[in-house]
Amino acid sequence: MDDRLDLYTDYLLSSVGRTTATGLSRLLDGYLLHDQISRILSSNEFTSKDLWYEVKRLVRS
Repeated sequence: MDDRLDLYTDYLLSSVGRTTATGLSRLLDGYLLHDQISRILSSNEFTSKDLWYEVKRLVRS
């Protein structure tokens, strides 16, 4: 999986409140731009199954 998508996934899992691509960009001090995140998300169709595949090992441990 793309490292940028991996960062975004971690951000979603660790956030308690509202999440946005801009919020992640701000959290990373601009290392990853919100446009880059938006492009990744709009170029693919992700489901809860995709997220589960990424976090299953962590959850089960």
